[in-house]
Amino acid sequence: MAKKEAGKSFLLRLDASTMEKVEAWAAQEFRSVNGQIQWIIAEALKKHGRMGRSEGEADK
Repeated sequence: MAKKEAGKSFLLRLDASTMEKVEAWAAQEFRSVNGQIQWIIAEALKKHGRMGRSEGEADK
């Protein structure tokens, strides 16, 4: 059986308008809201050069 990647849970509070926009965006991309938020964060980290070497991105 494949080893599952460990995650860390935390509470995220969004205002209603932001949440509606994230939900709509997630639906358009065929992702869950959680998956969409993870994707948004990963893209921001890549854009700003903060992924690090272990995730396949060279430090800048």
